[in-house]
Amino acid sequence: MKPSFLLALGSAALALAGCTLGPNYERPPMAVPADYRWKPAEPRDAEPKGPWWEVYGDAELNRLQTEALNGSQTLKAAIARVEQARARARVSRADFFPSLTTSPSWQRYRTSETSAPTGGFRSESITANDFSLPIDLSYEVDLWGKVRRAFESNRAEFLASAAAYQQVLFTLQADVASTYTSLRVADQEIATLEKTVALRQDSLRIFQQRFDSGLTSELDASRARTELASAQAELAAARRSRADLESTLAVLCGQPAADFRIAPTPALATIRVPDIAPGLPSALLERRPDVAEAERRLAARNAEIGVALAAFFPSLRLTAGGGLQSAELADLFQWESRIWSFGPQITLPIFAGGRNKAALEEARAAHDEAIAEYRQTVLNAFQEVDDALAAIRFLGEQAAALAEAAAAARKSAELSTTRYKNGVVDYLEVIDAERSRLETELQSVQIAGERINATILLVKALGGGWPAVPDGTAGGAAVLTTQNTP
Repeated sequence: MKPSFLLALGSAALALAGCTLGPNYERPPMAVPADYRWKPAEPRDAEPKGPWWEVYGDAELNRLQTEALNGSQTLKAAIARVEQARARARVSRADFFPSLTTSPSWQRYRTSETSAPTGGFRSESITANDFSLPIDLSYEVDLWGKVRRAFESNRAEFLASAAAYQQVLFTLQADVASTYTSLRVADQEIATLEKTVALRQDSLRIFQQRFDSGLTSELDASRARTELASAQAELAAARRSRADLESTLAVLCGQPAADFRIAPTPALATIRVPDIAPGLPSALLERRPDVAEAERRLAARNAEIGVALAAFFPSLRLTAGGGLQSAELADLFQWESRIWSFGPQITLPIFAGGRNKAALEEARAAHDEAIAEYRQTVLNAFQEVDDALAAIRFLGEQAAALAEAAAAARKSAELSTTRYKNGVVDYLEVIDAERSRLETELQSVQIAGERINATILLVKALGGGWPAVPDGTAGGAAVLTTQNTP
């Protein structure tokens, strides 16, 4: 092969290697609510933002978050998936480089005396050795950007898996915070019910004594017994709910439920409800791992269109081989034992039964699907933020109204008891007043827990905390790890 031809072939290959088929990725346009300050930007899901749960000021919650981070099996599985995606991206990157292999061999053989004659003479049997030490080089020139698009797709998949890990981490942290809040709500409910049971036991004892003395009817004692049993049943249900929540926390922290205990503390009021900064910008949504994951999977599907297009065009593979071959081991490393070969190989698709066209249609349909999923993820993000903000606002109003209702119910219960002791009303009025008091107190506890959980949902919806409010209180943020590209 003439050197001039090889030079021309190499120059043409280098020129074509700069060609990349398929569309370059662009973020699809989105319809954004008017009250959001949206701007096109890169995902910031890996931006370190600190432990957002510390804004609630609960040491036990801080401890549980640390245990969950170290012990969650779900989180460890997500880390393993990230490493798998990183390895796949590195496998794809290897296609940028030539492959170099060697396959040393030794063979002892004997030829047949009865084989077909060569040149009119009958061949003689030969017994000999064959020693070979070849080195083979192979390289596919990336004429149409197939290798580049494949690496682009795999790298985007790796970044998507890293964002998925962040989503698993963030969901774990939010679930720990939410479950812990529900546990403290259950503690408060249990404390309220235990107090109610104690009061009703005292009332039953007094009514039984009055009945035994003939000062009241058996009906009042029976009603008191019924109310006591109802309160005890509610107390048992609250304790069962707490046990379930404690088991859930154990699993989230990666520990056996039988060995996991959290001391009961009816101190829900000590968990601070963080202030909400006004005018939250939609740029905060860029930190959401699920939005980043959806966009990176969209970029991967976009690159796969280029891979599918490249299948319609010829491919060029350069191969070369060299090495040593000899019938005697002693002569193997002699200069005369050298062998070599070189030559290009062009593969041109002529007929594939519609396979390449179908693959391209599949890639484009997968891209359209990814666009729809990305837009749906963004829409869900806006909805979750709006829902969380609405919940925080209306739960605050509900909590204020219930606080007044609880105070009025307690006053009514005291007045009803006094009126009953003075013989003005029967015991049925006392029962109604006590039921109202217990109901409003339990509702107040539940609404307090829902307010805290609403702020947790807002943190999750924003992908972290929010900027400091005017009084200097920080909104907190999510713990995220930096990503390493392959």
